[in-house]
Amino acid sequence: MEVKVYSTTTCPWCDKVKNFLKENGVDFEDINVAENDEAADEMIEKSGQMGVPVISIKKDGQEKILVGFNEEKIREILEI
Repeated sequence: MEVKVYSTTTCPWCDKVKNFLKENGVDFEDINVAENDEAADEMIEKSGQMGVPVISIKKDGQEKILVGFNEEKIREILEI
């Protein structure tokens, strides 16, 4: 399983997502899209959104994209 969080340093919802993942022992890659134009383009391409956070969860060969902090959906996909 691979989890990526596309975020910025000024986004409170990004912090909530990252804290939730840490509290539940989920390893993830934090990608600051404010500092990385290539990552920002990748995020927009995957989600169709410019807002953060965007969460990419690759599991069992499929990628799920979530926009915003939806704890219930994250728990469902990660089975936690």
